[in-house]
Amino acid sequence: MQVFRKIGWFFKEEKKSYIYGVISLILVAALQIMTPRIIGLVVNEINRHSLTIEKLFFYISVVAFGGVGQYLLRYVWRTNIWGSAARLEKKLRRQLFHHFTSMDQVFFQKYRTGDLMAHATNDLNAIQNVAGGGVLTLVDSLVNGGMTIIAMCVFIDWRLTLLVLIPLPLLGLVSRKLGSAMHTAFRDSQEAFSNINDKTQESITGVKVIKTFGQEKEDIQDFSEKIDDAVVKWHRVNLIDSLFDPLITIIIGLSYVLTLAIGGYFVSQNYIEVGDMVSMFAYISMLVWPMFAIGRLFNILERGSASYDRVQDLLAERSNIQENPHAIQEDAQGAIDFKISHFRYYDDTHDSLKDISFHIASGDTLGIVGKTGSGKTTILKLLMREYDDYQGEIKFGKYHLQDYSLDALLNSIGYVPQDNFLFSMTVRDNIRFAKPEATDEEVEEVARLTAIHEDILGFANGYETMVGERGVSLSGGQKQRISIARALILNPELLILDDALSAVDAKTEEIILANLKEMRKDKTTIIAAHRLSSVLHAEEIIVIGDGEIIERGTHQQLEDVGGWYAQMYQRQQLESKIERGNR
Repeated sequence: MQVFRKIGWFFKEEKKSYIYGVISLILVAALQIMTPRIIGLVVNEINRHSLTIEKLFFYISVVAFGGVGQYLLRYVWRTNIWGSAARLEKKLRRQLFHHFTSMDQVFFQKYRTGDLMAHATNDLNAIQNVAGGGVLTLVDSLVNGGMTIIAMCVFIDWRLTLLVLIPLPLLGLVSRKLGSAMHTAFRDSQEAFSNINDKTQESITGVKVIKTFGQEKEDIQDFSEKIDDAVVKWHRVNLIDSLFDPLITIIIGLSYVLTLAIGGYFVSQNYIEVGDMVSMFAYISMLVWPMFAIGRLFNILERGSASYDRVQDLLAERSNIQENPHAIQEDAQGAIDFKISHFRYYDDTHDSLKDISFHIASGDTLGIVGKTGSGKTTILKLLMREYDDYQGEIKFGKYHLQDYSLDALLNSIGYVPQDNFLFSMTVRDNIRFAKPEATDEEVEEVARLTAIHEDILGFANGYETMVGERGVSLSGGQKQRISIARALILNPELLILDDALSAVDAKTEEIILANLKEMRKDKTTIIAAHRLSSVLHAEEIIVIGDGEIIERGTHQQLEDVGGWYAQMYQRQQLESKIERGNR
């Protein structure tokens, strides 16, 4: 019953609906107990040879009235109880989704996508079932069972009632033992389902890689193992669940046996009439549902409790990125000063950045180059305030990053990541994603700046062409250019390109960079790249190696030094000449 206390806050919010629902259930139970008594009275009248047409019509009218009343009252409790349960799921679903969108990168590194999806689907359904089916089953079993037992005592015989109910205490013991086992088994089952979700999402996302390397068989085997594990755990849940009904059937069967034996004796001794014994059997049959309901109730509550704990564990996670209560709401602008002495990721034992410092004047361009894994993207993540747990300071204009509200900071930044993500919507809507009110002219203007306009016109439906999930229908270069256009349409104070031109050819890259230089004369730009031609025009270029700055200067200065940058530039120039020669 602990889960009812856990969601007690919701019952208080929906107090009126639940009161109406419970009252309706009580009235339904009251009407239900009339029918067995009417049947018993009719049998007694027949046995005495005193049943008349008038009496029979009266009895039939009472039963019909009870049936219509139950129909109407059932509509009332279903509307109020199930309607409230649906509102709980809606509230929790919104709360969980808002929580996901407000969490930092550490959270998404800790929890897998499939696990989060399982929380947002199966777990919420189980919790909703507590607020709907759980409340219904609890009230219905107690009220129906209680009123039935009272009717048996009042209308039949209290001594017979007590004797035929002797097996009932066994039900409490059975339910307690099986309920505890169900809680553990269902939690394990939900975790196994999360693993399946995660594996499915990962395999579908990476299906091209799987097929390219011919790993379909191995991937299917891995998936099958997770399915087998989930089936074993789900079988345990079903095994425990299946034990409820047979045990309850045995307990009810014992009550029937006692009713037949003791009731027959009571009739023979004229303690009760034959009609009363018929009513007693009818009342015993009415106890079957409350008995089964108790077993079902423990099932619902233990599943809901396990799911609620899982969801609450998730909601208890707190983002490491916390807004200042008095945060600056004005959009960030001005020069950037980056001074970090040490930074490491939460699950790492080594520093990812050490003694990194640079200054970017407003309107300048900074190039960041270096080997894969050297720390380029980490610098960009800190600039976008994805992590706050570093030693040092980062200033944007006159204020530290932490002084700005997240909206004020991120609205000033246009970011194009290495992994270009496009949504399943039209090309036009993808470009104006961050600015839905953008006109068609604005969309086409940034498309021209990124040299994607002509490509789009060549699509089947031009700008209204639907982009497949994650942009699967587009080439890598097309996705990159649409992503850059999406960032440019905001005309951000700071534009960050994280290896965002790697999939375009040299000529297209040159056109895009020239357009950016012209368009963003008074705006700041940071370009992180492996291809050094992307940063030739930058006012300063820093070379990152193992999280440290190993070289810095303009393109010409770095060439004169003859270090890593100069060697890499010469090598790339040679590769470019060879490619042109092969054409």
